[in-house]
Amino acid sequence: MGTPSRPGPLVAEGPALSAEQAERAARQMRLPGFGESAQRRLRAARVLVIGAGGLGSASVPYLAGAGIGTIGIVDDDVVDLSNLHRQVAHRTEDLGRSKAASLADAARRVDPGAVVVEHAVRLTRANALELFGGYDLVIDGSDNFPTRYLANDAAELTGVPLVWGSILAHHGQVGVAWHAHGPGYRDLFPQPPAPEEVVTCADGGVLPGLCGTIGTLLATEAMKLIVGVGDPLIGRVLIYDALGARTRELEYMRDPLAEPVIGLTDYERFCAGPGAPPGVDAEELRRRIGDVRLVDVREPEEHERIRIAGSELYPLGELENESPVAAAGASRAGGFASGESVTVYCASGPRSLRAAMLLRKLGVDADYLVGGIERFARFAPEYVQHGEDEGGEP
Repeated sequence: MGTPSRPGPLVAEGPALSAEQAERAARQMRLPGFGESAQRRLRAARVLVIGAGGLGSASVPYLAGAGIGTIGIVDDDVVDLSNLHRQVAHRTEDLGRSKAASLADAARRVDPGAVVVEHAVRLTRANALELFGGYDLVIDGSDNFPTRYLANDAAELTGVPLVWGSILAHHGQVGVAWHAHGPGYRDLFPQPPAPEEVVTCADGGVLPGLCGTIGTLLATEAMKLIVGVGDPLIGRVLIYDALGARTRELEYMRDPLAEPVIGLTDYERFCAGPGAPPGVDAEELRRRIGDVRLVDVREPEEHERIRIAGSELYPLGELENESPVAAAGASRAGGFASGESVTVYCASGPRSLRAAMLLRKLGVDADYLVGGIERFARFAPEYVQHGEDEGGEP
């Protein structure tokens, strides 16, 4: 394959701009390539944003400011106090609100004339194709590998261009996957990282301003594709190191050995890798509460802040550092017995997946909570305790 082709404008011109719309975009329209014709394309565009967290919080207001006519937001989470240092479109008074609704309000404050559609659901293989089919372009600002692979595959199957970004600690990446014009996310990452190598923002932290840097780059790439100006990041990944104040670029091509994407699959299991332990979703665990031993493998301060009622704390680091005999035998209070049924959980999944794999090697019948307590708390809040709270169902 040669150099990826440079696409023309993604969206046809919409109706003539109103006086207010023209005034809003006046400074933008003075840029070469961003005149009235381009602004009419932006006003006619429909952009779907996956995730209303750090990246979505930065990109959506700039999409609204740029004059994007229709913005969809997909997120099933609610605003938490720990989000606010980096997800700056949400406010303290939004705590407990749907992130999709909170971010939609932020977009409407920027441009009351924009159509903002709230999809307060989790993106799944059951709804991805239908959702993508209603938009011209998708921005993936998700924070986990199953969603990133799902977004890539759904975009390829629907023919929709995908602008994707990722952040962790002080590093960020931005790329464009558009199968009609070049390689996609799977060409760059044919296989997800091993579960034991995955570090999430909840585990590894994230620099606040990094969200703004990468999120605004996502919005800019979307504008370029819609209007057909500049050189989009097709076949290239922009990598940013905030602490080093450096950027670099990685070029890549289509993988000639890649299997064609012919449908959507179980992305949680795909990212869990071969030999992965079974996972249980929030609905299944809710039915099993009281009949299974629940173990939290997060750190003590995390457990203190929020936990599933009746669960016990056993940090992953302790589990990994103890000998198999100590971990599996009765020599340690709270140890595990061979054949015992145990469900482990963490914040979002990676740590509990590692813990369940280790326990199964020791003969424990262990599974893990898919999506962690973050997802479970939204589905079954009556079983969740906070701080000194003694509540929750028995």
